[in-house]
Amino acid sequence: MNWIDTHAHLYSAEFDRDRPEMIDRAIRQGVNRLLLPNIDETSIPGMLQLEADYPEVCLPMMGLHPCYVGENVEEQLTIVQNWLEQRKFWAVGEIGLDFYWDKTQLDRQYLAFRRQISMALAYDLPIAIHSREATRACIDVVKELHDGHLTGVFHCFSGTREEAQEIIDMGFYLGIGGVVTFKKAGLDVLLADIDLEHIVLETDAPYLAPVPYRGKRNESAYIPLVAERIADVKNLKIEEVAAITTGNAQKLFKML
Repeated sequence: MNWIDTHAHLYSAEFDRDRPEMIDRAIRQGVNRLLLPNIDETSIPGMLQLEADYPEVCLPMMGLHPCYVGENVEEQLTIVQNWLEQRKFWAVGEIGLDFYWDKTQLDRQYLAFRRQISMALAYDLPIAIHSREATRACIDVVKELHDGHLTGVFHCFSGTREEAQEIIDMGFYLGIGGVVTFKKAGLDVLLADIDLEHIVLETDAPYLAPVPYRGKRNESAYIPLVAERIADVKNLKIEEVAAITTGNAQKLFKML
């Protein structure tokens, strides 16, 4: 089985002691495409070094994470724009809104989100959306700017069944990771009646490790654990989950 981890921060310092071994574990599990969302200007060197070390495996995105939007947002967005002009990236991300950590920069978060959606449209790239406690607001912004061609994924989806349907109706995917294995999260119940054609798998490594590793460092090799839970919920063979979700990711990120 072949898998794609559509969202992993493998340049994170949490992997400094064993990064090559961690990536090797993922590849041995069949997780042979690892999409790397950018955070801000400080994460770019490590992300691009991973791509250089593991070409065809580590695939970088370019974007400004909402939690890292600062008073110098115009300068930050110029950096994103300049990189998108220089070379290929697989998506614009991780972008969006975060109503959980810090609401003091909300106006700048909205500005950065809208501006980066415009960049994605200009470069014909999908977007990877961060929407922590802001799913409704992110849907509204995407609807506002959607031109019929925009596509992407709501990373770490945690909204309602109705919001999931709105996302699907816009042609977007739901990014599903370790939370689906958490007993009280309810995500498994929500996914029961959502077709696999609308789902891509992710880890958000090093965060949100699935059971039985919950509370520990997450890594891309755990993608099959996420898939196992989805297969159980939907009464499918894990091979079917692998084939469909991998095909979805290939389509979304234009790997075909």
